[in-house]
Amino acid sequence: MSWVIALVSHSTALLSLPIAGFFASALLLIQIPATFLLLSRLSKGPGRRPPIVPQAATPDQLGAVSVVVPTLNERDRLTPCLVGLSQQSYEVREIIVVDSRSTDGTPELVKDAQEKDPRFRLINDDPLPTDWVGRPWALHTGFLHSSPHSQWFLGMDADTQPRAGLVAGLIQKAEAEKFDLVSLSPQFILKYPGEWWLQPALLITLVYRFGPTGINSDSAERVMANGQCFLCRREVLAKLEGYTSAKGSFCDDVTLARYAAACGFKVGFLDGAKVVKVRMYEGAKETWKEWGRSLDLKDASSMSQVWSDLWLLLSVQGLPLPASLILFSCLGWGITSPSVMAAAGLNLFLLLIRFALLFAIAPSYDRSQGSAASWLFWLSPLADPLAVWRIFLSASHRPTSWRGRSYSV
Repeated sequence: MSWVIALVSHSTALLSLPIAGFFASALLLIQIPATFLLLSRLSKGPGRRPPIVPQAATPDQLGAVSVVVPTLNERDRLTPCLVGLSQQSYEVREIIVVDSRSTDGTPELVKDAQEKDPRFRLINDDPLPTDWVGRPWALHTGFLHSSPHSQWFLGMDADTQPRAGLVAGLIQKAEAEKFDLVSLSPQFILKYPGEWWLQPALLITLVYRFGPTGINSDSAERVMANGQCFLCRREVLAKLEGYTSAKGSFCDDVTLARYAAACGFKVGFLDGAKVVKVRMYEGAKETWKEWGRSLDLKDASSMSQVWSDLWLLLSVQGLPLPASLILFSCLGWGITSPSVMAAAGLNLFLLLIRFALLFAIAPSYDRSQGSAASWLFWLSPLADPLAVWRIFLSASHRPTSWRGRSYSV
């Protein structure tokens, strides 16, 4: 860090007053409207719906839900998901694991679970069509093989760890709010130092773009969703022709949710930190590579929306840290023009917002496992420029591989 500060100081020394003023004015030009947009989104936070909590099943929920879990070589992390699903009550009619011909022993793990709980059923999906991505294809296959007597379809990822009472609580909330489709943000399980530093910065890119979970979206194109725990009325999913609308999307959850909203169905995105946990990736490298590929959401967005989001992230998340170093160095060198002082104040304000948001998202992280590196969470704003850079990289090209599969560009 010392060499960064030295470099910034040296660069600042070379700035003349006109150059510094121009730099500050340019920052103000792009950051002021972005700041107002950010504040308008964050201001909705106090009105967000409370987190989902576990509930006991009620008699009218008997056999109401078909659960589908897509798998491809998930043996190392599937057990907590299977255990959590087996703890759900009679509201779960069946648990269909759609395996894409795993070679690591995943099917055997499911068969072992089936011996203890007959609700588990293992099927294989057909060979992947050229115009489909693997995950929506597996979920679509599961939907086609699910019972027509179920009222709800629940897609869950293999890396989730459901808590007992999750499904009953989710159904009760969906019916009370008259949601046709609702998904949950989980509580994240992190272990290694790089994860604790980088992952929260990537998560904040979603908060900046779409606001807190539990609020109403202004329009279909601003709807957010999470396929890790994704509940939809079966009759609605049938009208949407399953996952067909999201067949080629690497963010099929958001694509399908926005399509449903555009068709007039009520879509919700709620806080599920009290009912479901997730261990997504192993380490910062895998987090950067795998999660970063779909986090731009370009498959669910128009190009104008993608570029608007990139402008926002650059202005209010990517620039404040380096800009503050430069601007306060300018002030230290005696360059105190009004534009420099205004820009310095604005970027300091944005940094304060970012650090304050750490307290808002802290419940989204599981600290019960005693990770010694969890303190790095509080330094995650220092990773913001890197996180924004990852979104730019992701938005610039389509993935060629995903979860062990290769795709044509």
